[in-house]
Amino acid sequence: MAASATAASPPLLLPSLAIAGTVLSWAASFPAIGYALRQIEPLPLAATRFVLASLLAIAWLTWNRPKSMPAKDYGIVAVCGVLGIAVYNVLLNSGQTTVSAGAASFIVNTQPLFMAGLAVVFLKEAFTRWSWIGTMLALGGVAIIAAGQRGGLSFGTGTSLILGASFCAAVFSVLQRQLFARSGPLHVTACVLIVGAIAMLPWLQEGAVQLGAASANTIAAVVFLAVVPAAIGQTCWTYALKSFGAARAGQFLYLIPPTAVLLAWAGLGEVPQWTTLTGGTLALAGVIVVNTWGRKPAPATAR
Repeated sequence: MAASATAASPPLLLPSLAIAGTVLSWAASFPAIGYALRQIEPLPLAATRFVLASLLAIAWLTWNRPKSMPAKDYGIVAVCGVLGIAVYNVLLNSGQTTVSAGAASFIVNTQPLFMAGLAVVFLKEAFTRWSWIGTMLALGGVAIIAAGQRGGLSFGTGTSLILGASFCAAVFSVLQRQLFARSGPLHVTACVLIVGAIAMLPWLQEGAVQLGAASANTIAAVVFLAVVPAAIGQTCWTYALKSFGAARAGQFLYLIPPTAVLLAWAGLGEVPQWTTLTGGTLALAGVIVVNTWGRKPAPATAR
């Protein structure tokens, strides 16, 4: 029995490492953005980061030479790149100029709520009582987080910009699903990264100037953002999805906000406020409720 258990355990090692790589790399992106924003403005930072990431994507496409997508899919890729890469990162970077890295990670993690709302509107899925309870919990948590940030939750403040980024990520995720059915996830990701970088080219020159005047640590943060969360993190996530499936793998993403809080505390000296911890706990609880009990079909009524 022991021998068979030992023989069965190694295949789980790589998927487990892939999950760990996803959580750590994506959580680290929040404090890395916060650090880079000390010397580089939000739009130039997004441009330089994703132009660097797109070079890796071009290198992968040149080396791998995947089969071309159906013509109609390139239009979806264009929307995904503009919305899920360019607009998302502009909103996130702009929001993080006034919102701490830990708080931002909790707010962005409300993405599944927007995805559930899109499913109700466009796919006519039912929104159960538990879904409403989870949504109210999550929104209450975001409101508590906002209370501890500059500007609160009024329109145009950091918190509202990051909520906008979360909505963009939700639309991006919904649109991507149909692409994965016809093309490999890495192929789709590479094309989306390239489109996102092209959309941010107007800010590249300014980004290059600011990067050239930045400290070595800031340059390292930008390179880290381009290579680790964008390239390595996405690759780890693709492998985890293939190994565990979307439902099971998605549960591990709830580890990202608390990990980001710890990394921001250690790396940036951002001591988490009680509003971030309390609101973040509520927000996570709400998202978990929506994605567990909220997705269970209502019991049939007795006839």
